Amino acid sequence: MRTILITGSAGFIGSHLVERFLAEGDRVIGVDNYLSGQPSNTQRFLAHPRFSFMEQDVSLGLDCHDALDWVLHFASPASPPHYQTYPIETLMVGAQGTQHALELARRTGARFMLASTSEVYGDPLVHPQPESYWGHVNPNGLRSCYDEAKRYAEALTMAYRRTHGLDTRIIRIFNTYGPRMRADDGRVVTNFINQALSGEPLTVYGDGSQTRSFQFVSDLVEGISRLMQLDCHDPVNLGNPVEVPILRFAEIVRDLVNPSARIVHAPMPADDPKQRRPDIRRAQMLLNWQPRVSLEDGLKETVRYFQRIEIEV
Repeated sequence: MRTILITGSAGFIGSHLVERFLAEGDRVIGVDNYLSGQPSNTQRFLAHPRFSFMEQDVSLGLDCHDALDWVLHFASPASPPHYQTYPIETLMVGAQGTQHALELARRTGARFMLASTSEVYGDPLVHPQPESYWGHVNPNGLRSCYDEAKRYAEALTMAYRRTHGLDTRIIRIFNTYGPRMRADDGRVVTNFINQALSGEPLTVYGDGSQTRSFQFVSDLVEGISRLMQLDCHDPVNLGNPVEVPILRFAEIVRDLVNPSARIVHAPMPADDPKQRRPDIRRAQMLLNWQPRVSLEDGLKETVRYFQRIEIEV
């Protein structure tokens, strides 16, 4: 039985990791301060005998004295509305929070994983984006608090690897969706689903020709689990290489949820990437991994989740 500490355990991805590792027979320690995590994601596990929870801000430290096998650092606001509302906190959790998590892993001899992001590529000039691409990032724009926090966190993780020999992993997560996303997440999947469910027009920014790649959360969790068990210290992209124009994605959600809904257009936000598509050859080669859940199946499950939330409210 491994003992695994997960920062950001009450977040969307963090809660699915808690579920996965509990199901595998591990002991899981969750850490969250609920800046963007949801208490309901903690409540669902509190009765489990192998789950414990610490409400802490990892930017201020990690008060954990358990023997640990793995430390997974997933704490951070991850959607533009959240990290633009909390830019300083986002930078701090990427900087001090990452250092505290690294130090905890160093003290306990634990294997460490950093949850990085496709945002390290910024508005990319290389397409699709391989891990060797250094990115095209505005260092002081509206999105910079998140982009640069994750770029710094990667640099710090590699510094601990090179200086202290820490056993580290870095994943770069591309657009991921599924049940337990916050309703006010503000990203395109939740925006379109909520608008369609409420009978509002679906808002597409710009002409909708910008693209995204959508990965269902269970595929991401599988990739994380496989990477944690391999000896690989360089960044690994985890995402779906199927590229979808945003206008087409709006049409898919509309047809699935509310065929009578209109699609309207609004001005593009600042520094919004025009293309996002992962090069996943490294994950395919190292992990024998690729996404399995189709966009249609994943969206159906996600829509059912938000329909249940509406009924409960």
